[in-house]
Amino acid sequence: MSSEDITVVHLMRHGEVHNPDGVLYGRRPGYHLSDLGRKMADRVAEHLAGRDITHVVASPLERAQETAEPIAGAHGLELATDERLIEAGNVFEGKTFGVGDGALKKPGNWKYLTNPFRPSWGEPYIEQVVRMMAALGAARDAARGHEAVAVSHQLPIWIVRSFAERRRLWHDPRKRQCTLASLTSFTFHGDKIISVGYSEPARDLVPSHLLAGAKPVKGKAKAFGA
Repeated sequence: MSSEDITVVHLMRHGEVHNPDGVLYGRRPGYHLSDLGRKMADRVAEHLAGRDITHVVASPLERAQETAEPIAGAHGLELATDERLIEAGNVFEGKTFGVGDGALKKPGNWKYLTNPFRPSWGEPYIEQVVRMMAALGAARDAARGHEAVAVSHQLPIWIVRSFAERRRLWHDPRKRQCTLASLTSFTFHGDKIISVGYSEPARDLVPSHLLAGAKPVKGKAKAFGA
């Protein structure tokens, strides 16, 4: 196969967010990168500086835009926005979910917990697949024969990766391999995905309790799907 037939789209999760209250912020506006999150974004921009990136796009949420800006700047590109890269909708937005806070034991929340396979508390997984595959396709088309970076959020990235790798979509959120500022890289031959890779260029900057598979720490919120 010729190099012109190969396109790589790096789905990147945004960097750490300033969220001292541990709120599950979801699609809420006003949540920006922390100082550490900006360092993560800069680190990934440095990591990708030598790559053949011709297109950079991001979710409309501030944390994604701010993560993408240094990557676009390093390649002299205008940052594009794609609404389809947005975080998954969740009825628990605005609530806190620290370990041991009992949020999921409150009777008022039980009506949202009836179906983990859809899931009943938020945007259906299959709808996330549809929009994220469309966003991947658009980024691929914009960077044909080159590479693109698309900044999104943990849950949509994990769901579209699970779909591409033919895994079930329902899962344990603690086991998602999609840490802050990570890259889930889809390689296309023409329009077909032929491989999926994963890397963590800013791993040393990520707090240990937020790494994939880390055990929850009491008193530290972990905003799943962020």
